[in-house]
Amino acid sequence: MLESEDRPWVTVVWDDPVNLMHYVTYIFQKLFGYSKAKATELMMQVHQEGKAVVSSGSRDKMEHDVRRLHAAGLWATMQRDD
Repeated sequence: MLESEDRPWVTVVWDDPVNLMHYVTYIFQKLFGYSKAKATELMMQVHQEGKAVVSSGSRDKMEHDVRRLHAAGLWATMQRDD
């Protein structure tokens, strides 16, 4: 197996001009079970840096996470972990 095939997939949430910060924090808590502090930290990373990795794992799991985030109205993509 090539080393690149060992890298996990990640779900990235991107900043958008639509969703309020407290809503994004709520979604991170609801979908991923993060504490309010962790969800707030990730939301601030999205807000300040333009994106944040919110989950990692198998390709199938990341596809599922992206679909759930889209259903919640957030802009999310998946990619191989760097």
